[in-house]
This record gives sequence, structure tokens and C-alpha cells, in this order.
Amino acid sequence: MTSTPGPEHDQEETPGRITRFLRVVEWLGNALPHPVTLFALFALSVVLFSGLMGALGVAVPDPRPDGAAGRAADGMIRVISLMNADGLRRIVQNLVTNFTSFVPLGTVLVAMLGVGVAERSGLLTAVVRAMVLRASRSTVTVTIVFAGVISNTASEMGYVVLIPLAAMVYYSLGRHPLAGLSAAFAGVSGGYSANLLLGTVDPLLAGITQEAARLIEPGYLVDASANWFFMIASTFLVVTVVSWISLKVVEPALGPYDRSQARLGDDDAHRMDELSDAERRGLRYAGLAALGMIALIALLVVPEGAVLRNPETGAIKGSPFLRGIVALIFVFFLVPGTVYGAVVGTMRSDRDVINAMAGAMSTLGLYMVLVFFAAQFVAFFSWTNLGAVTAVTGADLLKSIGLTGPLVFVFFVLMCAFVNLMLGSASAQWAVTAPIFVPMLMLLGYSPEIIQAAYRIGDSTTNIITPMMSYFGLIMAFAARYVPKAGIGTLISMMLPYSVALITLWTAFFFLWVFALGLPVGPATPTYYTP
Repeated sequence: MTSTPGPEHDQEETPGRITRFLRVVEWLGNALPHPVTLFALFALSVVLFSGLMGALGVAVPDPRPDGAAGRAADGMIRVISLMNADGLRRIVQNLVTNFTSFVPLGTVLVAMLGVGVAERSGLLTAVVRAMVLRASRSTVTVTIVFAGVISNTASEMGYVVLIPLAAMVYYSLGRHPLAGLSAAFAGVSGGYSANLLLGTVDPLLAGITQEAARLIEPGYLVDASANWFFMIASTFLVVTVVSWISLKVVEPALGPYDRSQARLGDDDAHRMDELSDAERRGLRYAGLAALGMIALIALLVVPEGAVLRNPETGAIKGSPFLRGIVALIFVFFLVPGTVYGAVVGTMRSDRDVINAMAGAMSTLGLYMVLVFFAAQFVAFFSWTNLGAVTAVTGADLLKSIGLTGPLVFVFFVLMCAFVNLMLGSASAQWAVTAPIFVPMLMLLGYSPEIIQAAYRIGDSTTNIITPMMSYFGLIMAFAARYVPKAGIGTLISMMLPYSVALITLWTAFFFLWVFALGLPVGPATPTYYTP
């Protein structure tokens, strides 16, 4: 990124070393097969590799105590081959149940039913517009970044609504529109895991983490709220860091904007429309509905002996509230979304609500195809014991070099950040890496919940500098409306300061929160794992 404005200084013409490196990463990422194909190949590789390792009699000592569930009598974990008649029968008989019992599938589908209603009714878009358009010139950057972070509650809504709106707001204020675009992009994508509320990504990642943790401890439960406390605190960190980088680094480097470059259409101007009286009234009623939902949930959870507390212990830990948080997410979005739609006229009958749910399901077709093959890979990895053998071997290696303390998470975060450059989907990346690293770090004594929290830092912070991110092309199109010659080098160099600052400061914050202060990352969430 240069300090001189104008397309003639586009970084694609004279790319720096970092930009050239990221272009190589882009080329490598483009050379990879589709994530669905990758999981199919991974599943096939597990079958073939299990045959080889089984024939060689590969085994490792079981680190679990005597009497632990699934522990062999001789205390060894052996690779089980699927390259035989028993393996083929097991695959054929369980292909469907592997898919239907894969935890992330049901949790995401249920959560999206409610989110779909809130989105189709116009509630989520109205909330974002109300926040951004009412912000003063002095607070607009912070407001945009904050709106970007909380937009992740509704999955991908921030990409298609907030980012172009932020660019238009900056343009209308006489500021460089790419500064607004970059601040929104960093909030939406760089702060992808941070939020004040639980969203669709929380049950998705928790389900994958739970499947991976069960390679070591069958029956282990990971709640969707596993990282909630840490992500609430991370929201304020991300907003502060991104706002400061935007105001002190990115916007000054962009310099004055030449408004003659803009190529805007009617849709861009329409994004700046103020909320109508009906929309404002809808927001008020939806807000009252949301407060009513919060009060009802509190009534069912807070008092001693409340219905959603653990019926055996009376505690929050292991309660229906935590284990059923996905159902609460569904209702929390469904009720205010329906109320808003009824007020503004976008939800006139039950058919409109049902169509909104159906519309949300129709957008998940590719996700369900991905989950089918991911579920087979995870199941095969578990059946063959390759996950457990890899975890024990990796843990022993880390112990032999003395890398068992909290410092191991620095390398883990950096590894996740690097993999994210080439495999941009959070669910796809975690489905690949969790079966290896969750058991491995559990054997070093760390809970699956904090392992997942560390992963989310690495995954989020490089979203904004990888062309493999699914919305990268869309962001490029938004940028080209204001700087027609802007290319990949322009966008990556503009976003790089955010990425470096976030991965550095967010990782440091993780160490402060978890290891220095000893705070839990979520409700009733342990920091350490004891078999």
C-alpha cells in the first residue's frame, strides 16, 4: 500500500515481497481440488493407509488410565484396517449414519432456521443500517468495525450488506471509500470468531471439536457456548485494534481520494437510504421481543432450581441451557425476526416465515455436500485409530523436545493461520485439523475448548489476506467501484496491517486471559484436561 492516491500506483504493477508471496499462496490454493473433493480423497486415503499400517502392526501405548472406556486389555492402541471384508461392511452399513449423526450438521441447520427468518424479514439489514448511518463522523469507524464483528452472529450477512455500505458511507463523508471498506472487511472477516452473542459458527466448530475430542475420551461434550466468554472479551479487543489500524495506518496511507474514479450505480446510492418509519417501528418491536426472550431465558436459568439448570446438580455446568443452546439461538432469531417482519410487512403470514426458513436451507446445499464427505473422513479416522495413534505420537514428540507448556499454542495459532491461507473455509479447515491437534493437545493436558479458542484466532486473522476466502472476489468487486484498477495486490497490501496486528495482539490476549489470569473461555469450561 502506498501513500500516493490513484490507480497508477496500484501494487499489482510493482508488487512487494509479501504480495508476491501471497500470490504464490493464491496459486497453490487454486491448484488444490475443491474442499469436497479434498475430503473425499482424505477419506479414501485413510482407508488405504489403514490397510498399510494395519498390515505392519503399528501400535502405540494407550496413555489413558486402566479401566478407561475403549482401552484395550494390553494397554495398546493399534491401527485397525478398513482394507478388508470387515472394513468394507462397516463402511457400507454406516455411510448414512456417519452423515446424519455428524454433530455440526444438525446444529447448523437448526440455528440457520431462525437466522433465515431474521435475515429474510429485513431485521438484520435494518440493524446494521441503523447502527452505521446514525453514527457521527468521529465515531463512524468504530461503529462500522463493531457492526462488522457482531454481524457474524448471522453468518455471512456482513459481507454482502455492511462492507459495501461502509465504503459508501466513507465516500459520502469525503473520506477514502477503501478505508471504510477495509475497516468493515477487517471487522467482519478478521474478527470472524469474536462476538457478543452466539452465532451459527459456534455450534458448527463445537460439533467438530467434540467429534475430535471423542478420539481420546468417548462421550466428551463440547457446548456451543464453549468459547463465549473469551469471544465477548475479544469483541472489544478486535474493535479497538481494527479501528486504530484503520485510523492511524490504513487511511493515512491511502491518502486523499479522487472522486472521479468512482463507478457507482443506483444500488450503491440506495444503500444510503435512511430507515423508514415502518422500519424504525419494526426495530422497536423486535427489540422488545428480544428483551422478552432474554428475560424468559434468564427466568429459566438464573434462579436456584430453574428448569434449564442441571437437574442433578442444580449447576449451570452440564445443564440443558448449555447443551441446548442451539435451540435457544433458533428461537432468539425466529421471534424478533417474525415480529419485525409482521410490523414492516415482509412477514404477512405463516407461509412467509416458512419460506424464509426454506430459503435459508436452500443456501446450505454445498455445506451439506461438504459435511457428507467430512463426516466420512472423521468417522474413518476414528474407526482406524489413526487419529489416536497420530495424537499419541505427536504428543510424545512435543514432550521429547520440551514443548508442552503454553508456548505450544503460539505455534498452533501460526499453523492454523498459515493453513487458512490455502483452505479458507473455517469448517473445512477445522474438520481436517481438529482430529489431529485436538487429541494431541489433550494428551498434553489442555482442554478441547481452549484448543478450539486458539484455532479461532488463527483462522480469523488471515481471512482478510487470502484470496481463498470465499468472499474475496466479492470484496474485490466492491473495491473496483471506487478504484477501478484495484487488484489483488492492492487489497492484500491494504489488509495486511490488520492481519499482523490481530494475530499478534489477539494471541497475546489469549495468553493473558487463559494462562496469566486463569479465566475460563466459556461457561463452566475447563482450561486443562485430565483423563
